[in-house]
Amino acid sequence: MNAMLRRFLPLSCLLLFLGGCAGLMDYYFLPPPEDTAQELYESGRQAMSEKDYYGAIGYFMKLKDRYPFSPYTPMGTVALADAYFLTEDYGPAAETYKEFESVHPRSEEIPYVLYQIGVSNFKRSESIDMPQGNLQEALQYFYLLEQTFPDTDYGKEAAEYIRRCRKRLAEHELFVADFYWRTDQFGAAWKRYMYTAENFKDLEEVLEYSKLRAELSYLEYQKTLTETERRKIEGSWRNWAKRWL
Repeated sequence: MNAMLRRFLPLSCLLLFLGGCAGLMDYYFLPPPEDTAQELYESGRQAMSEKDYYGAIGYFMKLKDRYPFSPYTPMGTVALADAYFLTEDYGPAAETYKEFESVHPRSEEIPYVLYQIGVSNFKRSESIDMPQGNLQEALQYFYLLEQTFPDTDYGKEAAEYIRRCRKRLAEHELFVADFYWRTDQFGAAWKRYMYTAENFKDLEEVLEYSKLRAELSYLEYQKTLTETERRKIEGSWRNWAKRWL
């Protein structure tokens, strides 16, 4: 072995050793490479297929945060909303669907997204004794869906949800009117029953009940009035009664 080779070999070994150390340092001290947008999307879809919805939410959130302009992100946003929906977290589901609608108004997914916004808000309004703002919003989206996409399956299903929303809104109005009746607030009860009869004519059972209770409330209300007050409201009552009684 000549002198040059004897000098070169130790140097080569040293370089190999240092290279190996650098690799170990990179492994232990440098952050791992981030998943690509496609990998995050596919991992999210895999989690969805396994019904690991919370895991899917994690993947799709990372996709949105890290790659907002990726071609995988729009469908990842819809899938994120679906994952929220399937965990019955209807508030974030509705907001995420609405985010997609605002950013991609011409997408072919819009009929589905409008439908899901409506259903999410419908499911957030289970109790008739609470304010019905979510139910009102659901109704608006179902009307929009029915008017804009009448020939789609979602547009056709909107009609049934419109009926259900209106029935629940009517039940809320009757709940309030009945409360006024039970607490001897007959004037407020009368006005609420009349409002319900006027605005839910398509719901026969609601209409008949509201008309009857409006008449009874009015008669009880009259007993609490002075003669002057009685004369003042008599005209409006007669006009209303001619239409309904």
